[in-house]
Amino acid sequence: MQEIALPADLSQLTNGYTWQRITLGLSQSRTYLLTGASSNLYLKIQSLTEVESLLSEKERLVWLRGKLPVPEVVYFGQDDVNEYMLITEIEGVNASDKSYEWMLPQLMQQLAYGLRAIHQIPVDGCPFDQRLDAKIAEAQSRVDNKLVDEDDFDQLRQGIKAEDLVGDLLRHRPQTEDLVFTHGDYCLPNIILRDGKVHGFIDWGRAGVADRYQDLALAIRSIEYNFGNEHVQTFIHAYGLTELDEAKVHYYQLMDEFF
Repeated sequence: MQEIALPADLSQLTNGYTWQRITLGLSQSRTYLLTGASSNLYLKIQSLTEVESLLSEKERLVWLRGKLPVPEVVYFGQDDVNEYMLITEIEGVNASDKSYEWMLPQLMQQLAYGLRAIHQIPVDGCPFDQRLDAKIAEAQSRVDNKLVDEDDFDQLRQGIKAEDLVGDLLRHRPQTEDLVFTHGDYCLPNIILRDGKVHGFIDWGRAGVADRYQDLALAIRSIEYNFGNEHVQTFIHAYGLTELDEAKVHYYQLMDEFF
């Protein structure tokens, strides 16, 4: 049953669907699965006061159409309070689901396959800049405006203040960036599989040109969290790396604390 008042044109599009709130993940938006007779949709609703905008994801999804299997934007709009984005469903089960525990080597292969596909998108003409200059500036802005959730820091950084942590971003900044097109939040809940194979990707709000370790670092952390660090090496080898840059892994996991 519909829970909130929607703009009239959006309300027409969602008429007849059954609503279910989705709580997986740490998105700033409220996300609902809309189940219909012939197809399903997802609706994201986000306050205009949030630090991130659904418009960022909408623009990336439009740019990615035809390049990767991503949701299609059915509707985007806003009123005086919220942004609204209605998108098609990528059918399948996300990669963090425990049903994959019987096929973890194959899952790691698929995660690597999916990430290579993303990183092979040409960056020429890509309008989305997620390189370190931009990311560090945004991280500093979030610290200055007290928008960093220190309670959500990884365990090894619990108890550290964001103002102290941001100095590490400057002191340990990598000297070079191996730039590719990145997802920006390549965590297991954002990779959808169907029949054991990658079927699509969701949650694109932070995508753009960045070092490939932006994705590798968060994928490694997500694999460790969901299935254990003993599976990371399988993923790394399947991706095509013979040696892991541990310093970059640590750095981009540190960067993620601010977002």
